[in-house]
Amino acid sequence: MTHLRIHLSDGVLESFAFRDALGRLVNDGVAGQIFAQNPTLWGPAAEPEARMRLGWTDSAPGARALLPQIEALRQAFLARGIDRFVLCGMGGSSLGPAVIARWAGVELTMLDTTDPVAVQRATASDLTRTAVVVSSKSGSTIETRSHLDTFEQAFEAAGIAPEARIVIVTDPGSPFEQESRDAGRHVFLADPNVGGRFSVLTAFGLVPAGLAGADVASLVEAGDAARAELVPDAPSNPALRLAAALFAGLPDRFVLALDEAPSARWDLGRWAEQLVAESTGKEGLGILPIALPSDAPEFSRVPVAAITARVAGPGADLGIDPGDSEGSGSGSGSRDITVAGSLGAQFLAWEVATAALGRLMGIDPFDQPDVESAKVAARAALAELQGAPATHEGPRTGAVTVVEQPAGATVESASDIARTLRAMTPAAGYLAIQAYVDPQGALRAPLERLRASLATALQVPVSLGYGPSYLHSVGQLHKGGPALGAFLQITSPGDADLAIAKSESSFATLIDAQARGDRGVLVQRGRPVLALELASQDASVIEQLTAALTA
Repeated sequence: MTHLRIHLSDGVLESFAFRDALGRLVNDGVAGQIFAQNPTLWGPAAEPEARMRLGWTDSAPGARALLPQIEALRQAFLARGIDRFVLCGMGGSSLGPAVIARWAGVELTMLDTTDPVAVQRATASDLTRTAVVVSSKSGSTIETRSHLDTFEQAFEAAGIAPEARIVIVTDPGSPFEQESRDAGRHVFLADPNVGGRFSVLTAFGLVPAGLAGADVASLVEAGDAARAELVPDAPSNPALRLAAALFAGLPDRFVLALDEAPSARWDLGRWAEQLVAESTGKEGLGILPIALPSDAPEFSRVPVAAITARVAGPGADLGIDPGDSEGSGSGSGSRDITVAGSLGAQFLAWEVATAALGRLMGIDPFDQPDVESAKVAARAALAELQGAPATHEGPRTGAVTVVEQPAGATVESASDIARTLRAMTPAAGYLAIQAYVDPQGALRAPLERLRASLATALQVPVSLGYGPSYLHSVGQLHKGGPALGAFLQITSPGDADLAIAKSESSFATLIDAQARGDRGVLVQRGRPVLALELASQDASVIEQLTAALTA
């Protein structure tokens, strides 16, 4: 039985770069060595990190051992009327479970933001039927630590013993494990030899999704069944073909515009964004995946910087996906790359392809050297803001304050913003919208419309990420990847705030510090940044900018 199929356009198949890259992967035995967990594949400098990061290639035995424990805890929760599950995690700890939950059609509330309104909404919901999963390899991530402390406080205020409702997923031997056991929390241990973005088929992905009701057992089996097609060092290996196709587009086509066929409405692209961007975006190199709707401008007029791909379900026709009512113009055959298979098989295929891509690029796919820079800058900004209200000095135009702008820019109207974005965005590059706002709030729809308008007007790929979540994902590529990005940062502090339990700070102060830290590092790296602070959840400037772009 074939679990994975890949379709490549004639343009990809006929390119010398693709044939050469695929030949090198096959001749060097890269697939077999990945599954043999050979840490030398990526060079001497990467060997120490790779030695601790290849456990994902054989995760099924450990996953199967976890399944009865997950189901037993789920049934124990349900017997007590606990059927609402909240996941507090960042990066790989949240993106993978979110995809699994969508695939399974189960409810899993995600909390991967420090926006005070979003945190208040999560902690103020019906706690009598709520359990919280807190996922962190070390337990020191500032976002998840803040969430944990605040949920504990909320449970106590509701007369509920926090330890009975909190589930911890962490590495064995971490300080978080001992602290949690001492506190009497439920604890699941992950494989310490798996990095966060490769952890979806381990405890980090399976525990929260399984507690929420997803059939994670079938997911594990589907991933394991696909191994047989991903291990061979043969030109037919779909993961090697995917890696070679992505590498063949470099350096010019360094953006992967990714959508999903009707047979695969899983939001897999959100997970792939972190996997590919954080793994490859370093040393001035990298591929930036952007998960997009099928009708996005990138798929009708492909910018120079973008290669297009589609994810399809296991039964999809590689020419035109069944159920695609839009016809051949948007069928999977119109993409450069189509990958078809079950979700479990897709997870493993993209992981193998990313590791093989690192080999072709000559980089370490398992480290993230530039993620820490934003964390350090955010901590410094937080120390400055501690106990003081956030204030910004800058020109104010109506409902917007210009917090940061490129040298020589004059921003006094929506038309000025549009003009500045045109001037600062490289013609063969990309624009990233970085929104430090409630991901489910009133600005979400206007921001999505703005993204589409910018892509059409600028004729470049445009991404939309919510801070601080994207810092643990594509933020690595923004700073360490090709210097071809421009950045539109949007903040919108509201009137509401929420104190962080066991802290002198608040969530409004924390998210402000994270925005300041990230844009500070981008400016230091010479990346063009336009930062706008909107009045409380006021979409008028976004709407005016969208109108100015489409005029």
